[in-house]
Amino acid sequence: MLRKRPDVLDLLVPLRRYARSLTRDSAQADDLVHDTLVRALERQGTLRPGTNLRTWLMTVLHNAFIDDQRRRKVEARYADALGHIVEEATPPAQEGHVRLAQVREAFGRLPAEQREALHLVTIEGLAYQEAADVLGIPIGTLMSRLGRARAALRTIESGGGTRQPEAEDAPARATPRLRVVDGGAGPARAS
Repeated sequence: MLRKRPDVLDLLVPLRRYARSLTRDSAQADDLVHDTLVRALERQGTLRPGTNLRTWLMTVLHNAFIDDQRRRKVEARYADALGHIVEEATPPAQEGHVRLAQVREAFGRLPAEQREALHLVTIEGLAYQEAADVLGIPIGTLMSRLGRARAALRTIESGGGTRQPEAEDAPARATPRLRVVDGGAGPARAS
């Protein structure tokens, strides 16, 4: 009797999207997905019953990317690949396409660790714990990276340029700050 295997074909699109986000190059993304599938096939015996196949494959893909970075020292090539993406982006005539290009460019300016966290949670729809597992980091670190990435995107969106938010830059608080007014009847709302 044949046991039905999980359908890896359904996961090729999200794997390629994540690989494209990591490598910023279609050909490198395809190579990374290929390497991921080869590694997964070689290590399929380590896949425990009940393991989320998507999370496991995303983890394998992420680790393959990190290994490739270390092996080839792609930091110099990383800037070069970014230049190619900017050259490929031509301003489209339609407003929606222009906006998407602006968001893509702002996303591309984020540091790699912030971009990875934001991609996994917002584009791939992984739960925070799943994304933290893929990246091999504690969930608190993931939340911090997400907060800094979102703050950086808001800064870019508001015309603040490419400045990365400092660690002490906190997102807007939901509760107003209070200040004491000299000689007043009590605390007053800060403006």
